[in-house]
Amino acid sequence: MKSVDRNGNEIKQNETQNQMLGFLYQNKIGRIILSQLVKPWVSKAMGILLNLSVSKWLIGSFVKKNDIDLSEYEDRKYRSYNDFFTRKIKEGHRKIDEQPEHLIAPCDSKLSVYSISADARFKIKDTLYTMESLLRSKKLATHYEGGLLLIFRLTVDDYHRFCYTDNGVKTKNYKIPGVYHTVNPLANAVIPIYKENTREFSIIKSENFGNILTMEVGALLVGRIVNYHEKANVRRGEEKGKFEFGGSTIILCLEKGRVIIDEDILANSLNGVETVVKMGEKIGIA
Repeated sequence: MKSVDRNGNEIKQNETQNQMLGFLYQNKIGRIILSQLVKPWVSKAMGILLNLSVSKWLIGSFVKKNDIDLSEYEDRKYRSYNDFFTRKIKEGHRKIDEQPEHLIAPCDSKLSVYSISADARFKIKDTLYTMESLLRSKKLATHYEGGLLLIFRLTVDDYHRFCYTDNGVKTKNYKIPGVYHTVNPLANAVIPIYKENTREFSIIKSENFGNILTMEVGALLVGRIVNYHEKANVRRGEEKGKFEFGGSTIILCLEKGRVIIDEDILANSLNGVETVVKMGEKIGIA
Protein backbone atom coordinates (compact mmCIF):
# COMPACT_ATOMS: atom_id res chain seq x y z
CA MET A 1 0.00 0.00 0.00
CA LYS A 2 1.29 3.48 -0.88
CA SER A 3 2.18 5.76 2.05
CA VAL A 4 2.68 9.55 2.07
CA ASP A 5 3.74 12.04 4.73
CA ARG A 6 1.61 15.00 5.82
CA ASN A 7 3.08 17.07 2.95
CA GLY A 8 2.06 14.49 0.35
CA ASN A 9 5.55 13.12 -0.26
CA GLU A 10 5.60 9.39 -0.99
CA ILE A 11 7.46 7.25 1.53
CA LYS A 12 9.75 4.49 0.33
CA GLN A 13 8.47 1.03 1.18
CA ASN A 14 10.47 -1.59 3.06
CA GLU A 15 11.21 -3.84 0.08
CA THR A 16 13.04 -6.50 2.13
CA GLN A 17 9.99 -6.98 4.34
CA ASN A 18 7.64 -7.07 1.34
CA GLN A 19 9.81 -9.62 -0.49
CA MET A 20 9.88 -11.90 2.55
CA LEU A 21 6.11 -11.67 2.98
CA GLY A 22 5.59 -12.29 -0.72
CA PHE A 23 7.58 -15.52 -0.42
CA LEU A 24 5.70 -16.66 2.70
CA TYR A 25 2.22 -15.97 1.33
CA GLN A 26 2.50 -16.46 -2.44
CA ASN A 27 4.92 -19.38 -2.71
CA LYS A 28 3.98 -23.01 -1.97
CA ILE A 29 7.13 -23.66 0.08
CA GLY A 30 6.70 -20.31 1.81
CA ARG A 31 3.16 -21.20 2.90
CA ILE A 32 4.41 -24.50 4.35
CA ILE A 33 6.98 -22.55 6.38
CA LEU A 34 4.32 -20.01 7.38
CA SER A 35 2.01 -22.76 8.66
CA GLN A 36 4.69 -23.57 11.25
CA LEU A 37 5.67 -19.97 12.04
CA VAL A 38 2.13 -19.03 13.10
CA LYS A 39 2.00 -21.68 15.81
CA PRO A 40 1.95 -20.09 19.30
CA TRP A 41 4.97 -22.05 20.56
CA VAL A 42 7.11 -20.63 17.73
CA SER A 43 6.17 -17.08 18.69
CA LYS A 44 6.92 -17.78 22.36
CA ALA A 45 10.28 -19.35 21.47
CA MET A 46 11.19 -16.35 19.31
CA GLY A 47 10.27 -14.03 22.18
CA ILE A 48 12.60 -15.94 24.52
CA LEU A 49 15.42 -15.92 21.96
CA LEU A 50 15.15 -12.17 21.33
CA ASN A 51 15.39 -11.49 25.08
CA LEU A 52 18.74 -13.30 25.32
CA SER A 53 21.94 -11.24 25.30
CA VAL A 54 23.24 -13.18 22.29
CA SER A 55 20.52 -11.54 20.17
CA LYS A 56 22.34 -8.20 20.41
CA TRP A 57 24.33 -9.05 17.26
CA LEU A 58 21.13 -8.48 15.23
CA ILE A 59 20.89 -4.80 16.21
CA GLY A 60 23.59 -3.34 13.95
CA SER A 61 22.31 -4.84 10.69
CA PHE A 62 18.70 -3.95 11.59
CA VAL A 63 19.60 -0.29 12.18
CA LYS A 64 21.50 -0.10 8.88
CA LYS A 65 18.89 -1.92 6.81
CA ASN A 66 16.01 0.23 8.11
CA ASP A 67 17.95 3.54 8.19
CA ILE A 68 17.05 4.21 11.84
CA ASP A 69 18.29 7.47 13.36
CA LEU A 70 19.51 6.38 16.79
CA SER A 71 20.17 10.00 17.83
CA GLU A 72 16.42 10.26 18.57
CA TYR A 73 16.62 7.53 21.20
CA GLU A 74 18.10 7.20 24.67
CA ASP A 75 21.86 6.72 24.52
CA ARG A 76 22.54 3.46 26.35
CA LYS A 77 23.71 -0.11 25.88
CA TYR A 78 20.99 -2.61 25.03
CA ARG A 79 20.79 -5.95 26.86
CA SER A 80 19.10 -7.81 23.98
CA TYR A 81 17.41 -7.31 20.62
CA ASN A 82 14.01 -6.92 22.29
CA ASP A 83 15.48 -4.35 24.67
CA PHE A 84 16.59 -2.41 21.58
CA PHE A 85 13.29 -2.93 19.74
CA THR A 86 11.33 -1.41 22.65
CA ARG A 87 13.87 1.42 23.02
CA LYS A 88 12.56 4.67 24.45
CA ILE A 89 12.71 7.93 22.55
CA LYS A 90 14.44 10.97 24.05
CA GLU A 91 12.25 13.48 25.84
CA GLY A 92 11.05 16.15 23.45
CA HIS A 93 11.40 14.08 20.26
CA ARG A 94 7.66 13.35 20.16
CA LYS A 95 5.79 16.52 21.00
CA ILE A 96 2.31 15.89 22.38
CA ASP A 97 -0.35 18.31 21.09
CA GLU A 98 -2.01 19.51 24.30
CA GLN A 99 -4.98 21.32 22.71
CA PRO A 100 -7.99 19.62 24.37
CA GLU A 101 -10.07 19.61 21.17
CA HIS A 102 -7.29 18.02 19.06
CA LEU A 103 -7.32 14.25 18.60
CA ILE A 104 -3.75 12.95 18.57
CA ALA A 105 -2.11 9.88 17.04
CA PRO A 106 -1.35 7.20 19.68
CA CYS A 107 1.80 6.00 17.88
CA ASP A 108 4.21 6.35 14.99
CA SER A 109 2.50 4.56 12.11
CA LYS A 110 0.79 4.58 8.73
CA LEU A 111 -2.84 5.66 9.22
CA SER A 112 -5.99 4.75 7.30
CA VAL A 113 -9.54 5.86 8.17
CA TYR A 114 -12.79 4.04 7.45
CA SER A 115 -16.46 4.78 8.10
CA ILE A 116 -18.29 2.20 10.19
CA SER A 117 -21.36 1.65 8.07
CA ALA A 118 -24.87 1.02 9.33
CA ASP A 119 -24.49 -2.73 8.91
CA ALA A 120 -21.11 -2.59 10.70
CA ARG A 121 -19.06 -3.98 7.82
CA PHE A 122 -15.85 -2.51 6.49
CA LYS A 123 -13.15 -3.48 4.02
CA ILE A 124 -9.36 -3.34 4.28
CA LYS A 125 -7.42 -4.24 1.14
CA ASP A 126 -10.24 -6.38 -0.30
CA THR A 127 -10.83 -8.24 2.99
CA LEU A 128 -14.21 -7.77 4.67
CA TYR A 129 -14.55 -7.44 8.43
CA THR A 130 -17.41 -6.89 10.81
CA MET A 131 -17.14 -4.93 14.02
CA GLU A 132 -18.72 -7.88 15.81
CA SER A 133 -16.03 -10.32 14.63
CA LEU A 134 -13.29 -7.82 15.45
CA LEU A 135 -14.55 -7.09 18.97
CA ARG A 136 -16.43 -10.36 19.57
CA SER A 137 -19.23 -8.24 20.99
CA LYS A 138 -22.48 -7.44 19.20
CA LYS A 139 -23.30 -4.77 21.80
CA LEU A 140 -20.05 -2.88 21.21
CA ALA A 141 -20.32 -3.26 17.45
CA THR A 142 -23.77 -1.70 17.50
CA HIS A 143 -22.58 1.12 19.76
CA TYR A 144 -19.98 2.30 17.20
CA GLU A 145 -22.26 2.20 14.14
CA GLY A 146 -21.94 5.41 12.15
CA GLY A 147 -18.59 6.20 13.73
CA LEU A 148 -15.02 5.98 12.46
CA LEU A 149 -12.44 3.22 12.44
CA LEU A 150 -8.82 4.41 12.52
CA ILE A 151 -6.12 1.85 11.70
CA PHE A 152 -2.53 2.69 12.66
CA ARG A 153 -0.16 0.19 11.01
CA LEU A 154 3.31 0.01 12.54
CA THR A 155 6.25 -1.43 10.63
CA VAL A 156 9.48 -2.73 12.12
CA ASP A 157 11.25 0.62 11.74
CA ASP A 158 8.59 2.53 13.73
CA TYR A 159 8.73 3.53 17.40
CA HIS A 160 6.93 0.68 19.15
CA ARG A 161 5.62 2.47 22.23
CA PHE A 162 2.17 4.06 22.25
CA CYS A 163 0.25 6.62 24.29
CA TYR A 164 -3.24 7.66 25.39
CA THR A 165 -5.07 10.01 23.03
CA ASP A 166 -6.89 12.02 25.72
CA ASN A 167 -7.45 12.44 29.43
CA GLY A 168 -10.06 10.11 30.84
CA VAL A 169 -10.91 6.90 32.66
CA LYS A 170 -9.70 3.63 31.19
CA THR A 171 -11.53 0.33 31.59
CA LYS A 172 -9.78 -2.98 32.15
CA ASN A 173 -8.06 -4.74 29.23
CA TYR A 174 -10.14 -7.27 27.30
CA LYS A 175 -7.93 -9.95 25.72
CA ILE A 176 -8.90 -11.88 22.58
CA PRO A 177 -6.65 -14.88 21.83
CA GLY A 178 -5.76 -15.79 18.27
CA VAL A 179 -3.07 -17.05 15.91
CA TYR A 180 -0.16 -14.68 15.30
CA HIS A 181 -0.07 -13.38 11.73
CA THR A 182 1.52 -10.51 9.87
CA VAL A 183 -0.39 -7.21 9.61
CA ASN A 184 1.38 -6.19 6.40
CA PRO A 185 -1.30 -5.44 3.75
CA LEU A 186 0.42 -7.85 1.34
CA ALA A 187 -0.93 -10.71 3.46
CA ASN A 188 -4.60 -9.85 2.94
CA ALA A 189 -4.83 -11.63 -0.41
CA VAL A 190 -4.35 -14.94 1.40
CA ILE A 191 -5.39 -14.65 5.04
CA PRO A 192 -7.82 -12.19 6.71
CA ILE A 193 -5.49 -10.69 9.29
CA TYR A 194 -7.64 -9.43 12.15
CA LYS A 195 -9.58 -12.65 12.56
CA GLU A 196 -6.34 -14.48 13.22
CA ASN A 197 -4.42 -12.09 15.47
CA THR A 198 -4.17 -11.93 19.23
CA ARG A 199 -5.55 -8.58 20.34
CA GLU A 200 -6.44 -6.51 23.39
CA PHE A 201 -8.80 -3.61 23.78
CA SER A 202 -10.02 -1.18 26.38
CA ILE A 203 -12.35 1.83 26.34
CA ILE A 204 -11.24 5.30 27.33
CA LYS A 205 -14.09 7.42 28.69
CA SER A 206 -12.37 10.55 27.42
CA GLU A 207 -12.88 14.20 28.33
CA ASN A 208 -13.22 15.44 24.75
CA PHE A 209 -14.05 12.62 22.32
CA GLY A 210 -16.58 10.35 24.00
CA ASN A 211 -15.85 6.66 24.51
CA ILE A 212 -12.75 5.75 22.50
CA LEU A 213 -12.23 2.03 21.99
CA THR A 214 -8.50 1.36 21.66
CA MET A 215 -7.28 -2.00 20.39
CA GLU A 216 -3.74 -3.36 20.06
CA VAL A 217 -3.19 -6.16 17.56
CA GLY A 218 -0.25 -8.55 17.78
CA ALA A 219 1.55 -9.86 14.71
CA LEU A 220 3.71 -12.66 13.37
CA LEU A 221 6.50 -13.47 15.88
CA VAL A 222 5.45 -10.75 18.32
CA GLY A 223 6.13 -12.07 21.82
CA ARG A 224 3.40 -10.05 23.44
CA ILE A 225 1.41 -6.84 23.71
CA VAL A 226 2.42 -4.96 26.85
CA ASN A 227 -0.25 -2.73 28.40
CA TYR A 228 0.81 -1.01 31.62
CA HIS A 229 -2.56 -0.32 33.23
CA GLU A 230 -5.84 -1.97 34.02
CA LYS A 231 -8.68 0.35 35.10
CA ALA A 232 -7.11 3.76 35.76
CA ASN A 233 -7.29 7.51 35.34
CA VAL A 234 -5.07 8.35 32.36
CA ARG A 235 -3.58 11.46 30.75
CA ARG A 236 -3.18 12.55 27.13
CA GLY A 237 0.30 11.60 25.93
CA GLU A 238 0.96 9.26 28.88
CA GLU A 239 2.64 6.05 27.72
CA LYS A 240 0.02 3.30 27.48
CA GLY A 241 2.23 0.38 26.53
CA LYS A 242 4.55 -1.14 23.96
CA PHE A 243 4.87 -3.93 21.41
CA GLU A 244 7.71 -6.42 21.48
CA PHE A 245 9.35 -7.55 18.23
CA GLY A 246 7.40 -7.50 14.96
CA GLY A 247 5.03 -5.34 12.98
CA SER A 248 1.89 -4.38 14.90
CA THR A 249 -1.34 -2.41 14.64
CA ILE A 250 -3.41 -0.08 16.82
CA ILE A 251 -7.09 0.55 16.12
CA LEU A 252 -9.27 3.38 17.42
CA CYS A 253 -13.06 3.14 17.22
CA LEU A 254 -14.72 6.55 17.51
CA GLU A 255 -18.40 7.16 18.21
CA LYS A 256 -20.61 8.83 15.61
CA GLY A 257 -20.25 12.61 15.39
CA ARG A 258 -17.40 12.89 17.91
CA VAL A 259 -14.40 13.71 15.68
CA ILE A 260 -13.67 15.38 12.35
CA ILE A 261 -10.51 13.81 10.89
CA ASP A 262 -8.01 16.12 9.17
CA GLU A 263 -8.77 16.62 5.47
CA ASP A 264 -5.42 15.34 4.14
CA ILE A 265 -5.78 12.06 6.04
CA LEU A 266 -9.36 11.57 4.82
CA ALA A 267 -8.43 12.36 1.22
CA ASN A 268 -5.54 9.92 1.32
CA SER A 269 -7.71 7.16 2.80
CA LEU A 270 -10.37 7.68 0.13
CA ASN A 271 -7.63 7.14 -2.48
CA GLY A 272 -6.32 4.00 -0.77
CA VAL A 273 -3.20 5.75 0.54
CA GLU A 274 -1.88 5.56 4.11
CA THR A 275 -0.75 8.73 5.89
CA VAL A 276 2.45 8.62 7.94
CA VAL A 277 1.85 10.10 11.41
CA LYS A 278 3.92 10.47 14.56
CA MET A 279 2.85 9.84 18.14
CA GLY A 280 1.25 12.93 19.69
CA GLU A 281 0.52 14.87 16.49
CA LYS A 282 -2.94 16.22 15.63
CA ILE A 283 -5.00 14.01 13.31
CA GLY A 284 -8.48 15.43 13.95
CA ILE A 285 -10.66 17.80 15.95
CA ALA A 286 -13.58 17.30 18.32
